[in-house]
Amino acid sequence: MRRLAHWLPLGGACAVTLAVTAAGVSPASAAPMATARASSVAAAGQSTAAAVAQTGPVSPVPDTGTPALVHTGSAATFQNVGQIVQCGDTMYAVGDFAEIGQNGTTYTRDNIFSFSATAPYTVTSWTPSTNGPVESIALTGDCNHAYIGGKFTEVDGSAADHIAYIRTYNSTMVRGFAHNVNNAVNTVLLVDAGTHLLVGGTFTAINGSKNGYYVSLNPASGLDDGYLNLHISGHYVYPGAAAVSTGVYNAELSPTVYGAYVLAQGVFTSVGGFARQQIFMMRLAATRGQVTTWTSSGFNQFCTKKVPFYVHDAAWAPDGSAIYVADTGFAPDNWNGTFPLTGLCDAAAAFPANRAQVSPEWINYTGCDSFYSVAADGSAVYAAGHPRWSENANACNAEGAGAIPDRGLQGLSPSTGATMLNSGNTALYTMARANATDMLVTSAGLWIASSNRYGSDSCGGVGGLAGICFLPYSG
Repeated sequence: MRRLAHWLPLGGACAVTLAVTAAGVSPASAAPMATARASSVAAAGQSTAAAVAQTGPVSPVPDTGTPALVHTGSAATFQNVGQIVQCGDTMYAVGDFAEIGQNGTTYTRDNIFSFSATAPYTVTSWTPSTNGPVESIALTGDCNHAYIGGKFTEVDGSAADHIAYIRTYNSTMVRGFAHNVNNAVNTVLLVDAGTHLLVGGTFTAINGSKNGYYVSLNPASGLDDGYLNLHISGHYVYPGAAAVSTGVYNAELSPTVYGAYVLAQGVFTSVGGFARQQIFMMRLAATRGQVTTWTSSGFNQFCTKKVPFYVHDAAWAPDGSAIYVADTGFAPDNWNGTFPLTGLCDAAAAFPANRAQVSPEWINYTGCDSFYSVAADGSAVYAAGHPRWSENANACNAEGAGAIPDRGLQGLSPSTGATMLNSGNTALYTMARANATDMLVTSAGLWIASSNRYGSDSCGGVGGLAGICFLPYSG
């Protein structure tokens, strides 16, 4: 029997299911045709979803021999790969780490490194160094340079506050690119054939500009080019809620076949004059970026007081008809303990991409475990974080009626949100509960960036894969 994920109208009481289909999206109002998500950044020369030919799903068995995190520090600390991208035949990984291991060799790498995109996945000699975590990276079209953003103040010993432009052929920083930001940079994104560098974070000043939180920089000079004037403001305030800072934390680019759009997630209540929380869609118009009318009342809810910001990631459907989100949040604020669960907290969900007020078409609950990343190809929605169960709307921190054990990584049906099963009727995918924060679909398969939390190093039942797992297409 085909399993279906619970879909609940926000605040509703009964569970039904609803399929997501391209036919249900009006061409006049839908977002442009897209391909599978290209991680948090994209550039003309790096692997984006546009390169994806396979319909999937990927194999549940990972390739071995990929580089892995080496645990450093006390048992209570852990390292993480926060983002992974491809440019040409090379993978680039950034995060918070000091050492990378591969095939018995340990390499010193300070928060950024690269390796071959194909077996034997050799770690390159590229050794830029930062004194703090790198949150995001974007490559130029020729793969000769990279933009990095994060929580650092030095690159290779030279001052660079939270942003830098570095060479990929000799590891040095381009000093002519401005690099003075007053707070963290969380996402960098090259758009419009590399003519604009979109930079998001918690900053209020960047390279002489007072255009805070989300700005477009000239890729050559690093100065504000005036393309974005979104006037982002506000943060989430409700009784007892943990403090959060206004900012943009993640972004995903659609391909430019029928236009270009960006999804951005973060902490805000107003974007471009529109009321927006958690996530917004922006059209990359000719003269300036414009916030679209795509939104949902579901993003206006509040989750538990400890997690005001809960929509951590989003992905485009391959045909652009749907948008998938991956959420943390535990449970709705002031939840009374009744089931089934409602809302978007600790769940994966699908929304139409219509530029209008939309409602979720399906929601798959973990039962109060977080998702941090999501990606999609033609056959599956991949959601990862530290879940223990899928289709678990009838319990919290326990296995409820109808739940499917499904740890770390889940594969879901794009049309229904149902859990993908193997021939033994158990979950098709699994990995350590390693808080995977980024996934990248390429023409070769699915790359997963995660951590070595609690000594985690397994993916698909295979050990030795801390921080990086690659699930190939088997065809």
